[in-house]
Amino acid sequence: MLDIKYIKENTEECIQRLANKGKDAREDIARILELDTERRSMISENEALKAEQNKVSKSIPQLKKEGKDVAPIFAQMKELSETIKNNDEKLKGVEIEYTNLMLSLPNLPDMDLKPGGKENNEPLKYFGEPHKFDFEPKNHVDLCTDLGLIDYKRGTKLSGNGFWIYRGMGARLEWALLNYFVDTHIGDGYELVLVPHMLGYECGLTAGQFPKFADDVYWLETAEDERRRFMLPTAETALVALHRDEILTEADLPRKYISYTPCFRREAGSYRADERGMVRGHQFNKVEMVQYTKPEDSDDAFAELVGKAEALVSGLGFHFRTVKLAAEDCSASMARTYDIEIHIPSMDGYKEVSSVSNARDYQARRGQMRFKRESTGKIEFVHTLNGSGLATSRILPAIVEQNQQADGSVIVPEVLRKYLGCDVIKKD
Repeated sequence: MLDIKYIKENTEECIQRLANKGKDAREDIARILELDTERRSMISENEALKAEQNKVSKSIPQLKKEGKDVAPIFAQMKELSETIKNNDEKLKGVEIEYTNLMLSLPNLPDMDLKPGGKENNEPLKYFGEPHKFDFEPKNHVDLCTDLGLIDYKRGTKLSGNGFWIYRGMGARLEWALLNYFVDTHIGDGYELVLVPHMLGYECGLTAGQFPKFADDVYWLETAEDERRRFMLPTAETALVALHRDEILTEADLPRKYISYTPCFRREAGSYRADERGMVRGHQFNKVEMVQYTKPEDSDDAFAELVGKAEALVSGLGFHFRTVKLAAEDCSASMARTYDIEIHIPSMDGYKEVSSVSNARDYQARRGQMRFKRESTGKIEFVHTLNGSGLATSRILPAIVEQNQQADGSVIVPEVLRKYLGCDVIKKD
Protein backbone atom coordinates (compact mmCIF):
# COMPACT_ATOMS: atom_id res chain seq x y z
CA MET A 1 0.00 0.00 0.00
CA LEU A 2 1.25 3.46 -0.84
CA ASP A 3 1.69 6.31 1.63
CA ILE A 4 -1.30 8.67 1.32
CA LYS A 5 0.87 11.55 2.52
CA TYR A 6 3.32 10.92 -0.33
CA ILE A 7 0.46 10.71 -2.84
CA LYS A 8 -0.94 14.05 -1.65
CA GLU A 9 2.42 15.81 -1.77
CA ASN A 10 3.58 14.23 -5.07
CA THR A 11 0.37 13.56 -6.97
CA GLU A 12 1.59 14.06 -10.54
CA GLU A 13 4.80 12.17 -9.86
CA CYS A 14 2.84 9.19 -8.51
CA ILE A 15 0.55 9.22 -11.56
CA GLN A 16 3.56 9.26 -13.90
CA ARG A 17 5.46 6.52 -12.07
CA LEU A 18 2.41 4.29 -12.06
CA ALA A 19 1.97 5.02 -15.78
CA ASN A 20 5.54 3.77 -16.24
CA LYS A 21 4.28 0.54 -14.70
CA GLY A 22 1.35 0.35 -17.11
CA LYS A 23 -1.27 1.62 -14.66
CA ASP A 24 -3.45 4.60 -15.59
CA ALA A 25 -4.14 5.76 -12.04
CA ARG A 26 -5.25 9.34 -12.56
CA GLU A 27 -8.95 8.72 -11.88
CA ASP A 28 -8.26 6.35 -8.97
CA ILE A 29 -5.87 8.79 -7.33
CA ALA A 30 -8.30 11.69 -7.80
CA ARG A 31 -11.01 9.64 -6.10
CA ILE A 32 -8.62 8.55 -3.32
CA LEU A 33 -7.74 12.17 -2.56
CA GLU A 34 -11.44 13.11 -2.57
CA LEU A 35 -12.28 10.24 -0.21
CA ASP A 36 -9.35 11.07 2.05
CA THR A 37 -10.60 14.64 2.44
CA GLU A 38 -14.12 13.39 3.07
CA ARG A 39 -13.10 10.80 5.65
CA ARG A 40 -10.89 13.26 7.54
CA SER A 41 -13.76 15.76 7.63
CA MET A 42 -16.21 13.12 8.85
CA ILE A 43 -13.81 11.85 11.50
CA SER A 44 -13.25 15.40 12.75
CA GLU A 45 -16.97 16.11 12.82
CA ASN A 46 -17.74 12.92 14.71
CA GLU A 47 -14.98 13.53 17.23
CA ALA A 48 -16.47 16.98 17.91
CA LEU A 49 -19.95 15.47 18.32
CA LYS A 50 -18.64 12.78 20.67
CA ALA A 51 -16.83 15.42 22.71
CA GLU A 52 -20.09 17.39 22.96
CA GLN A 53 -21.93 14.19 23.92
CA ASN A 54 -19.44 13.52 26.72
CA LYS A 55 -19.67 17.11 27.93
CA VAL A 56 -23.46 17.04 28.06
CA SER A 57 -23.47 13.60 29.69
CA LYS A 58 -21.19 14.81 32.48
CA SER A 59 -23.49 17.76 33.20
CA ILE A 60 -26.56 15.61 33.90
CA PRO A 61 -25.75 14.62 37.52
CA GLN A 62 -25.16 18.25 38.48
CA LEU A 63 -28.40 19.39 36.80
CA LYS A 64 -30.33 16.68 38.60
CA LYS A 65 -28.74 17.74 41.90
CA GLU A 66 -29.89 21.31 41.22
CA GLY A 67 -33.42 20.05 40.55
CA LYS A 68 -33.46 21.17 36.94
CA ASP A 69 -35.43 19.46 34.17
CA VAL A 70 -33.07 17.09 32.31
CA ALA A 71 -35.63 15.88 29.75
CA PRO A 72 -34.38 18.35 27.10
CA ILE A 73 -30.85 17.14 27.82
CA PHE A 74 -31.84 13.52 27.19
CA ALA A 75 -33.56 14.56 23.98
CA GLN A 76 -30.37 16.33 22.93
CA MET A 77 -28.33 13.24 23.83
CA LYS A 78 -30.60 11.03 21.75
CA GLU A 79 -30.28 13.37 18.78
CA LEU A 80 -26.49 13.48 19.13
CA SER A 81 -26.36 9.69 19.38
CA GLU A 82 -28.41 9.26 16.20
CA THR A 83 -26.27 11.76 14.31
CA ILE A 84 -23.06 10.02 15.44
CA LYS A 85 -24.47 6.61 14.47
CA ASN A 86 -25.48 7.85 11.01
CA ASN A 87 -22.09 9.48 10.51
CA ASP A 88 -20.33 6.27 11.55
CA GLU A 89 -22.29 4.34 8.94
CA LYS A 90 -21.41 6.87 6.25
CA LEU A 91 -17.77 6.87 7.37
CA LYS A 92 -17.67 3.08 7.17
CA GLY A 93 -18.74 3.19 3.52
CA VAL A 94 -16.16 5.87 2.73
CA GLU A 95 -13.43 3.89 4.52
CA ILE A 96 -14.26 0.71 2.57
CA GLU A 97 -14.10 2.46 -0.81
CA TYR A 98 -10.93 4.34 0.20
CA THR A 99 -9.20 1.17 1.43
CA ASN A 100 -10.17 -0.85 -1.65
CA LEU A 101 -8.81 1.84 -3.98
CA MET A 102 -5.57 2.13 -1.98
CA LEU A 103 -5.12 -1.65 -2.05
CA SER A 104 -5.65 -1.66 -5.82
CA LEU A 105 -2.72 0.67 -6.51
CA PRO A 106 0.53 -1.14 -7.38
CA ASN A 107 3.83 -0.15 -5.84
CA LEU A 108 5.66 2.86 -7.25
CA PRO A 109 8.56 1.71 -9.44
CA ASP A 110 11.93 3.17 -8.52
CA MET A 111 12.85 6.34 -10.38
CA ASP A 112 15.74 4.77 -12.31
CA LEU A 113 13.68 2.02 -13.95
CA LYS A 114 12.87 2.29 -17.62
CA PRO A 115 9.14 2.57 -18.37
CA GLY A 116 7.33 -0.17 -20.25
CA GLY A 117 7.57 -3.95 -20.30
CA LYS A 118 9.96 -6.76 -21.24
CA GLU A 119 11.14 -4.95 -24.34
CA ASN A 120 12.91 -2.44 -22.05
CA ASN A 121 14.51 -4.95 -19.69
CA GLU A 122 18.23 -4.27 -19.41
CA PRO A 123 20.86 -7.06 -19.16
CA LEU A 124 23.46 -5.77 -16.69
CA LYS A 125 26.12 -8.47 -16.87
CA TYR A 126 26.85 -11.93 -18.23
CA PHE A 127 28.61 -14.80 -16.49
CA GLY A 128 30.55 -17.46 -18.36
CA GLU A 129 30.13 -18.43 -22.00
CA PRO A 130 27.34 -20.36 -23.76
CA HIS A 131 28.05 -24.08 -24.03
CA LYS A 132 29.20 -25.30 -27.41
CA PHE A 133 28.82 -28.95 -28.34
CA ASP A 134 30.74 -31.01 -30.88
CA PHE A 135 27.74 -33.34 -31.15
CA GLU A 136 23.98 -32.91 -31.63
CA PRO A 137 22.73 -32.06 -28.11
CA LYS A 138 19.43 -33.34 -26.74
CA ASN A 139 16.78 -31.27 -25.02
CA HIS A 140 16.13 -31.73 -21.30
CA VAL A 141 12.87 -33.64 -21.82
CA ASP A 142 14.61 -36.39 -23.81
CA LEU A 143 17.63 -36.42 -21.50
CA CYS A 144 15.53 -36.70 -18.35
CA THR A 145 13.40 -39.41 -19.91
CA ASP A 146 16.35 -41.42 -21.26
CA LEU A 147 18.17 -41.26 -17.91
CA GLY A 148 15.04 -42.09 -15.90
CA LEU A 149 15.22 -38.81 -13.96
CA ILE A 150 11.71 -37.57 -14.63
CA ASP A 151 8.48 -39.46 -15.31
CA TYR A 152 6.36 -37.01 -17.28
CA LYS A 153 3.76 -39.56 -18.38
CA ARG A 154 2.84 -40.74 -14.90
CA GLY A 155 2.96 -37.19 -13.51
CA THR A 156 0.27 -36.28 -16.03
CA LYS A 157 -1.65 -39.44 -15.16
CA LEU A 158 -1.69 -38.50 -11.48
CA SER A 159 -2.50 -34.80 -11.76
CA GLY A 160 -2.81 -33.66 -15.38
CA ASN A 161 -0.70 -31.36 -17.54
CA GLY A 162 1.89 -29.25 -15.76
CA PHE A 163 2.94 -31.95 -13.28
CA TRP A 164 5.81 -34.46 -13.26
CA ILE A 165 7.45 -37.03 -11.00
CA TYR A 166 11.10 -37.07 -9.95
CA ARG A 167 12.45 -40.62 -9.88
CA GLY A 168 15.64 -42.29 -8.72
CA MET A 169 18.67 -40.16 -9.48
CA GLY A 170 16.33 -37.37 -10.63
CA ALA A 171 14.74 -37.19 -7.18
CA ARG A 172 18.20 -37.28 -5.59
CA LEU A 173 19.45 -34.51 -7.92
CA GLU A 174 16.45 -32.35 -6.98
CA TRP A 175 17.11 -32.97 -3.27
CA ALA A 176 20.82 -32.24 -3.75
CA LEU A 177 19.98 -28.85 -5.24
CA LEU A 178 17.73 -27.98 -2.31
CA ASN A 179 20.40 -29.05 0.18
CA TYR A 180 23.02 -26.96 -1.64
CA PHE A 181 20.78 -23.90 -1.47
CA VAL A 182 19.80 -24.34 2.18
CA ASP A 183 23.34 -25.13 3.38
CA THR A 184 24.70 -22.06 1.60
CA HIS A 185 22.07 -19.73 3.08
CA ILE A 186 22.50 -21.07 6.60
CA GLY A 187 26.24 -20.54 6.24
CA ASP A 188 25.49 -16.92 5.32
CA GLY A 189 23.52 -16.34 8.52
CA TYR A 190 19.94 -16.85 7.33
CA GLU A 191 17.40 -18.52 9.61
CA LEU A 192 15.67 -21.57 8.14
CA VAL A 193 11.89 -21.41 8.61
CA LEU A 194 9.51 -24.18 7.55
CA VAL A 195 6.16 -22.48 6.99
CA PRO A 196 2.63 -23.86 6.47
CA HIS A 197 1.78 -24.60 2.86
CA MET A 198 -1.82 -23.48 3.42
CA LEU A 199 -2.23 -19.78 4.23
CA GLY A 200 -4.98 -17.40 5.29
CA TYR A 201 -6.19 -14.50 3.14
CA GLU A 202 -4.26 -11.93 5.20
CA CYS A 203 -0.95 -13.38 3.98
CA GLY A 204 -1.84 -12.79 0.34
CA LEU A 205 -3.12 -9.30 1.20
CA THR A 206 0.12 -8.39 2.99
CA ALA A 207 2.27 -9.71 0.14
CA GLY A 208 0.26 -7.61 -2.32
CA GLN A 209 -1.06 -10.59 -4.28
CA PHE A 210 -4.64 -10.01 -3.08
CA PRO A 211 -7.17 -8.82 -3.89
CA LYS A 212 -6.15 -8.34 -7.55
CA PHE A 213 -4.47 -11.72 -8.13
CA ALA A 214 -6.66 -13.87 -5.88
CA ASP A 215 -7.61 -16.07 -8.86
CA ASP A 216 -3.98 -17.03 -9.51
CA VAL A 217 -3.79 -19.31 -6.46
CA TYR A 218 -5.41 -22.61 -5.56
CA TRP A 219 -8.14 -22.07 -2.96
CA LEU A 220 -9.15 -24.89 -0.63
CA GLU A 221 -12.77 -25.83 -0.12
CA THR A 222 -13.65 -25.15 3.50
CA ALA A 223 -16.72 -25.22 5.70
CA GLU A 224 -18.58 -21.94 6.16
CA ASP A 225 -17.33 -21.55 9.74
CA GLU A 226 -13.72 -22.45 8.82
CA ARG A 227 -10.97 -20.02 7.93
CA ARG A 228 -10.53 -19.73 4.16
CA ARG A 229 -7.10 -20.93 2.99
CA PHE A 230 -5.07 -21.13 -0.21
CA MET A 231 -1.98 -23.09 -1.27
CA LEU A 232 1.03 -20.82 -1.14
CA PRO A 233 2.34 -19.68 -4.56
CA THR A 234 5.76 -18.91 -3.03
CA ALA A 235 7.25 -18.96 0.47
CA GLU A 236 7.54 -15.17 0.21
CA THR A 237 3.78 -14.98 0.83
CA ALA A 238 4.29 -16.59 4.22
CA LEU A 239 7.64 -15.07 5.18
CA VAL A 240 6.63 -11.44 4.53
CA ALA A 241 3.63 -11.96 6.81
CA LEU A 242 5.60 -13.43 9.71
CA HIS A 243 5.71 -10.07 11.51
CA ARG A 244 2.29 -8.82 10.45
CA ASP A 245 0.83 -6.40 13.04
CA GLU A 246 4.10 -6.37 14.99
CA ILE A 247 6.46 -3.60 16.11
CA LEU A 248 10.07 -4.81 16.11
CA THR A 249 12.96 -3.13 17.86
CA GLU A 250 15.70 -1.54 15.80
CA ALA A 251 18.06 -4.19 17.21
CA ASP A 252 15.83 -6.88 15.67
CA LEU A 253 16.78 -5.71 12.16
CA PRO A 254 17.75 -6.97 9.74
CA ARG A 255 15.78 -10.19 9.89
CA LYS A 256 17.01 -12.73 7.33
CA TYR A 257 14.89 -15.79 6.58
CA ILE A 258 14.93 -18.69 4.14
CA SER A 259 12.28 -21.31 3.59
CA TYR A 260 11.96 -24.37 1.42
CA THR A 261 8.46 -25.08 0.09
CA PRO A 262 6.74 -26.54 -2.90
CA CYS A 263 4.99 -23.70 -4.75
CA PHE A 264 1.57 -23.92 -6.36
CA ARG A 265 0.58 -21.70 -9.31
CA ARG A 266 -2.63 -21.74 -11.33
CA GLU A 267 -1.30 -19.50 -14.09
CA ALA A 268 1.78 -21.67 -14.54
CA GLY A 269 -0.06 -23.96 -16.94
CA SER A 270 -0.25 -21.29 -19.65
CA TYR A 271 2.44 -22.87 -21.76
CA ARG A 272 4.36 -21.35 -24.60
CA ALA A 273 5.49 -23.59 -27.42
CA ASP A 274 9.11 -23.61 -26.20
CA GLU A 275 8.29 -24.26 -22.54
CA ARG A 276 8.17 -28.02 -22.35
CA GLY A 277 8.81 -30.49 -19.59
CA MET A 278 9.68 -28.87 -16.27
CA VAL A 279 10.26 -25.29 -17.38
CA ARG A 280 6.74 -24.26 -16.38
CA GLY A 281 4.37 -26.17 -14.12
CA HIS A 282 1.65 -25.93 -11.52
CA GLN A 283 3.91 -27.23 -8.71
CA PHE A 284 7.64 -26.74 -8.26
CA ASN A 285 10.22 -26.59 -5.48
CA LYS A 286 11.92 -23.42 -4.34
CA VAL A 287 14.07 -22.01 -1.57
CA GLU A 288 13.07 -18.39 -0.90
CA MET A 289 15.07 -15.61 0.78
CA VAL A 290 13.34 -12.74 2.61
CA GLN A 291 14.76 -9.79 4.53
CA TYR A 292 13.20 -7.19 6.81
CA THR A 293 15.38 -4.08 7.04
CA LYS A 294 15.44 -0.44 8.09
CA PRO A 295 14.62 1.86 5.15
CA GLU A 296 18.17 3.16 4.84
CA ASP A 297 19.54 -0.40 4.62
CA SER A 298 17.26 -1.84 1.95
CA ASP A 299 19.42 -0.91 -1.06
CA ASP A 300 22.40 -2.72 0.46
CA ALA A 301 20.16 -5.68 1.32
CA PHE A 302 18.97 -5.78 -2.30
CA ALA A 303 22.56 -5.87 -3.56
CA GLU A 304 23.30 -8.67 -1.09
CA LEU A 305 20.35 -10.76 -2.26
CA VAL A 306 21.29 -10.30 -5.93
CA GLY A 307 24.86 -11.32 -5.12
CA LYS A 308 23.67 -14.42 -3.26
CA ALA A 309 21.45 -15.54 -6.14
CA GLU A 310 24.28 -14.97 -8.62
CA ALA A 311 26.71 -16.92 -6.43
CA LEU A 312 24.36 -19.90 -6.19
CA VAL A 313 23.95 -20.07 -9.97
CA SER A 314 27.64 -19.43 -10.58
CA GLY A 315 28.51 -22.22 -8.14
CA LEU A 316 26.68 -24.64 -10.41
CA GLY A 317 28.95 -23.63 -13.30
CA PHE A 318 26.26 -22.08 -15.48
CA HIS A 319 26.35 -19.46 -18.17
CA PHE A 320 23.74 -16.87 -17.12
CA ARG A 321 22.94 -13.18 -17.00
CA THR A 322 21.52 -10.62 -14.55
CA VAL A 323 18.72 -8.46 -15.93
CA LYS A 324 17.25 -5.22 -14.55
CA LEU A 325 13.51 -5.29 -15.19
CA ALA A 326 11.64 -2.36 -16.67
CA ALA A 327 8.89 -0.83 -14.53
CA GLU A 328 5.97 -2.68 -16.11
CA ASP A 329 7.72 -6.06 -15.94
CA CYS A 330 8.14 -5.76 -12.15
CA SER A 331 5.30 -7.38 -10.21
CA ALA A 332 2.62 -5.15 -8.75
CA SER A 333 4.11 -5.23 -5.23
CA MET A 334 7.69 -4.45 -6.15
CA ALA A 335 9.60 -1.20 -6.58
CA ARG A 336 12.49 -2.87 -8.41
CA THR A 337 13.45 -6.36 -9.56
CA TYR A 338 16.54 -8.02 -11.00
CA ASP A 339 16.14 -11.43 -12.66
CA ILE A 340 18.86 -14.05 -12.84
CA GLU A 341 18.36 -15.77 -16.19
CA ILE A 342 19.99 -19.05 -17.07
CA HIS A 343 20.80 -20.27 -20.56
CA ILE A 344 18.91 -23.39 -21.67
CA PRO A 345 20.50 -24.51 -24.95
CA SER A 346 17.47 -26.24 -26.50
CA MET A 347 15.45 -23.03 -26.20
CA ASP A 348 18.27 -20.91 -27.58
CA GLY A 349 17.52 -18.33 -24.91
CA TYR A 350 17.40 -17.45 -21.23
CA LYS A 351 14.88 -18.42 -18.56
CA GLU A 352 14.49 -16.73 -15.17
CA VAL A 353 15.61 -18.89 -12.23
CA SER A 354 15.63 -16.16 -9.59
CA SER A 355 13.86 -12.85 -9.12
CA VAL A 356 15.25 -10.51 -6.47
CA SER A 357 12.92 -7.68 -5.51
CA ASN A 358 12.62 -4.74 -3.14
CA ALA A 359 9.07 -3.89 -2.04
CA ARG A 360 10.33 -0.97 0.08
CA ASP A 361 7.52 -0.18 2.60
CA TYR A 362 4.64 -1.30 0.33
CA GLN A 363 4.10 -4.71 1.95
CA ALA A 364 4.87 -3.36 5.42
CA ARG A 365 2.05 -0.81 5.15
CA ARG A 366 -0.38 -3.52 4.07
CA GLY A 367 0.67 -5.77 6.96
CA GLN A 368 1.42 -3.05 9.55
CA MET A 369 4.99 -4.30 10.04
CA ARG A 370 6.99 -1.64 11.89
CA PHE A 371 9.99 -1.01 14.09
CA LYS A 372 10.83 1.46 16.85
CA ARG A 373 13.74 3.80 16.11
CA GLU A 374 16.07 3.81 19.13
CA SER A 375 17.31 7.39 18.78
CA THR A 376 13.85 8.99 18.47
CA GLY A 377 11.36 6.43 19.72
CA LYS A 378 9.52 6.94 16.43
CA ILE A 379 7.56 4.02 14.95
CA GLU A 380 8.46 3.47 11.27
CA PHE A 381 7.61 0.92 8.60
CA VAL A 382 10.23 -1.70 7.76
CA HIS A 383 11.29 -2.48 4.21
CA THR A 384 10.80 -6.02 2.87
CA LEU A 385 12.83 -7.75 0.18
CA ASN A 386 12.71 -11.21 -1.33
CA GLY A 387 14.68 -13.37 -3.72
CA SER A 388 14.50 -16.89 -5.10
CA GLY A 389 17.40 -18.86 -3.81
CA LEU A 390 16.60 -20.79 -6.04
CA ALA A 391 13.70 -22.40 -7.92
CA THR A 392 14.70 -25.87 -9.17
CA SER A 393 12.31 -26.44 -12.08
CA ARG A 394 14.58 -24.57 -14.51
CA ILE A 395 17.88 -25.32 -12.78
CA LEU A 396 17.59 -29.07 -13.29
CA PRO A 397 16.80 -28.77 -17.04
CA ALA A 398 19.77 -26.42 -17.41
CA ILE A 399 22.06 -28.86 -15.59
CA VAL A 400 21.21 -31.77 -17.86
CA GLU A 401 21.35 -29.68 -21.05
CA GLN A 402 24.52 -27.69 -20.33
CA ASN A 403 26.37 -30.67 -18.81
CA GLN A 404 25.33 -33.42 -21.24
CA GLN A 405 27.93 -35.60 -22.91
CA ALA A 406 27.93 -37.26 -26.33
CA ASP A 407 27.06 -40.65 -24.79
CA GLY A 408 23.90 -39.24 -23.17
CA SER A 409 25.36 -38.99 -19.67
CA VAL A 410 25.36 -35.80 -17.58
CA ILE A 411 28.26 -34.42 -15.54
CA VAL A 412 27.22 -33.50 -11.99
CA PRO A 413 28.21 -29.97 -10.88
CA GLU A 414 31.02 -30.19 -8.35
CA VAL A 415 29.04 -28.53 -5.53
CA LEU A 416 26.39 -31.28 -5.76
CA ARG A 417 28.67 -34.29 -5.80
CA LYS A 418 28.89 -34.63 -2.01
CA TYR A 419 25.09 -34.97 -1.89
CA LEU A 420 24.82 -37.42 -4.80
CA GLY A 421 27.97 -39.45 -4.24
CA CYS A 422 28.84 -39.50 -7.93
CA ASP A 423 30.42 -37.34 -10.63
CA VAL A 424 28.32 -38.47 -13.60
CA ILE A 425 24.68 -39.49 -14.10
CA LYS A 426 24.31 -42.15 -16.76
CA LYS A 427 21.99 -44.92 -17.79
CA ASP A 428 21.98 -47.96 -15.53
